[in-house]
Amino acid sequence: MVISTPEVVQRAADRDLGIDIFWPDSDAKRTAVILLHGGGWSFGHRSEMHRYARLLRDRGFVAIAAEYRLTGEAPWPVQILDVKDVIRWVAGNADWLRIDPAKIALQGFSSGGHLALLAAATAGGVAFGAPAPVAAVVSLFAPPDLTQAVFPVRPPPLISLFGPEGNEDLARAASPLYHIAPGFPPAFLLSGMEDKLLPYQQTLRLFETLAAVGTPVELHLYQGHTHEFAAMPSITEPVQAEIALFLDRTVANPDFYREENLRLNKFAGSGAPPGS
Repeated sequence: MVISTPEVVQRAADRDLGIDIFWPDSDAKRTAVILLHGGGWSFGHRSEMHRYARLLRDRGFVAIAAEYRLTGEAPWPVQILDVKDVIRWVAGNADWLRIDPAKIALQGFSSGGHLALLAAATAGGVAFGAPAPVAAVVSLFAPPDLTQAVFPVRPPPLISLFGPEGNEDLARAASPLYHIAPGFPPAFLLSGMEDKLLPYQQTLRLFETLAAVGTPVELHLYQGHTHEFAAMPSITEPVQAEIALFLDRTVANPDFYREENLRLNKFAGSGAPPGS
């Protein structure tokens, strides 16, 4: 079942943000996944997320293809504020959506992944607006650090996001890497090892930073693949299957996997499974 609702998150004096909701046949998981498209913050549309949303829906998740205003419409930090508005709307409509408001995850691609990571890192409301609950985050080939020194491409992302006034202070404030702290939700990181736009070493650095603060985090590096490779027909379904399993283990049904591991894995002993 798909419902397209173009007026769900209303902002005074601005256009409404549209979402497309993909409902599963069963309410068992009671978990929502908000999907955020890429496009360098300057182009893209929520419809690009439909293929991924359908695969999540087929695995029992309420999948929501969302949008945020692009840089041609409004300057930073509107983009992250829009994403957090969508999260709060989903939480506020949990009964209607048939989800648990504590089970809202984000999945973002490239610039959408940057926004997903930043929303998770600032979910408590210390920066970029009021609190917005995030139970887990999935980041695919997303830049964790927007500062100019780490990027081989020109113009660097800080110019793409902030325009000619972009500077290192703005870039650092908008970089998820510099907001990482204990309590960051479970994270799934994916990158192609031949990605020239986002060198996989940046994703590795993010992984190490998250692990250092105790975040349950997984790193998935695909040898031989470049930026946005998950859009390839041969790759989309297996990648989404990995993501669905991660979300099931960390958000939807963590107790089941923990208890199964303790019951059946002779190496588990009396401790919790890795990443629990």
